[in-house]
Formats: sequence, structure tokens, C-alpha cells
Amino acid sequence: MQYRVNLFESEEGWAVSCPDLFGCHSQGTTREEALANIKDAIRLWLEVEAEKTGLKRIERTEVLVIGNIFVTRSELIRPA
Repeated sequence: MQYRVNLFESEEGWAVSCPDLFGCHSQGTTREEALANIKDAIRLWLEVEAEKTGLKRIERTEVLVIGNIFVTRSELIRPA
């Protein structure tokens, strides 16, 4: 799966959110840290959603942002 993220720079560092996943936000002192943190936030969001809805298949997704290009890598972490 591929998820778009929005990055916002402030005096405190960087905030990042994933608009496709309601309430999925993170932050970091640097842009790189914020992107690493949102990867974890997306993974955890998906795991919690699966637990709440009883979904059986979970994938770990990494999101790489290069300018306007998003590259993802997914791997199955709990089979159906």
C-alpha cells in the first residue's frame, strides 16, 4: 500500500501527518526523523485498526518521499 504524507516545518522541528489514515501524525527534530517516525506511526495505526476490525492480514509498509515521488516497500508480517 502507498500512503501520502504531509510535512510541516516549524520552529520546533517537523510535523508530519498521513491524511489517508485518520489521526495518524508524528513529528521529529529533523525532516528525516519525522519521516522515520511517520513510518512507525503508519505501521502502528494499521496494526491497531486490524485489531479493532478483526482483519487477518497485516503488511509492514515503508514510505520513501523524494520530492513529489513516493516509493513504498511492503512485506507481509502476519499472514491471512
